[in-house]
Amino acid sequence: MKTILRGVTVYTERGVIEDGEIAFERGSIVGIGEAGRLSTEGASVISYDKPVHVIPGMIDVHIHGTHGADTMDATTEALDTMSRGLPEEGTTSFLATTITQEQEAIEAALANAKNYIETEQKPGHAEVLGVHLEGPFLNEKRCGAQPKEHMVTPSVDVFKNWQALAGGHIKLVTLAPELDQDHALTAYLKANGVIASIGHSDADYTEVMEAVNHGVTHATHLYNGMKGLHHREPGVVGAVYMNDRITAELIADGIHSRPEMLDLALRMKGPDKLVLITDAMRAKCLKRGNYDLGGQSVTVTDDRAVLENGALAGSILRMVDGLKNMVEYSGKSLRDLLPMTAYNQAQELGVLARKGSLAVGKDADIVVMDDSFSVIETYCRGTLSFAKKEGEDE
Repeated sequence: MKTILRGVTVYTERGVIEDGEIAFERGSIVGIGEAGRLSTEGASVISYDKPVHVIPGMIDVHIHGTHGADTMDATTEALDTMSRGLPEEGTTSFLATTITQEQEAIEAALANAKNYIETEQKPGHAEVLGVHLEGPFLNEKRCGAQPKEHMVTPSVDVFKNWQALAGGHIKLVTLAPELDQDHALTAYLKANGVIASIGHSDADYTEVMEAVNHGVTHATHLYNGMKGLHHREPGVVGAVYMNDRITAELIADGIHSRPEMLDLALRMKGPDKLVLITDAMRAKCLKRGNYDLGGQSVTVTDDRAVLENGALAGSILRMVDGLKNMVEYSGKSLRDLLPMTAYNQAQELGVLARKGSLAVGKDADIVVMDDSFSVIETYCRGTLSFAKKEGEDE
């Protein structure tokens, strides 16, 4: 049955329709226009008792876990838990993200992801678009919450084996390019349509620029796990600022980076070269307590997750809160910042033909939220995936 959301502010590819409507049927968007213009024959029409915004479903290209599950659990149940829970925060698709671990653990996670993507995707769940391989090709000097004892030198042969296990579903690889001899892995990733991302790297400015010339186009959680900006050595951060070929991730929780630094990144890169991520771990949406990340003990408080040494261990951020925070930190409008939530991700991943924006013919990945950025409803490929209960607190 066709569904029409009526009397809503719709954020389309071409602009904003203040008093608009959007129709979808059989998983795809079939109409967008001013309220009352679309045919209601055989349709279910939904109206709202307060002003709401209809935006594209968000895409998280860097998330380890949520609701007690983690990609490294290497089970169908874990990915099912993640894909079922993410629509609550407006996420309708994501990359299941690994962490540096022993080879057998990574291989189990990759094989499980292949099986899930190809045989276990479910209607009404966020879609797993592929895998983000974060590690183990990282620099021990910038390990962060990645277990340095399992880090290895970048290797084309190792990656080929892992990509085969993953059924070709590894879409993004975080690596320290200064350790990639002759940029062999970086060049291989570029040649094979995989995003090469600089992260957990101690590269200097010149090394980053060389890596970009060989295929690096992405930066993993800007500021975190990389050489910072200095007036005599711009480092990774300076190179990211200066290079328009790099799209950078931001964890917009105000903890991983000060709000002013997030605003600075926006001013330097612009919304078309940034992607909001969560880098969330399994404790997201759970109570305070002790949890696991890559075999390491993590303590979760009200606003952060930390290792025993006090280092941040991923986040417990929700995508919709990252968007809300960026609006607050930058003073920019929702319309200005929306490319950072879905469009840029879809473009990088090569799925813009069906995701990333609201347009006729695209997947009906739709988020309905109010003026306070509270998610009211989320639709994944046209199926209602989350509906906020009346009186329910955030």
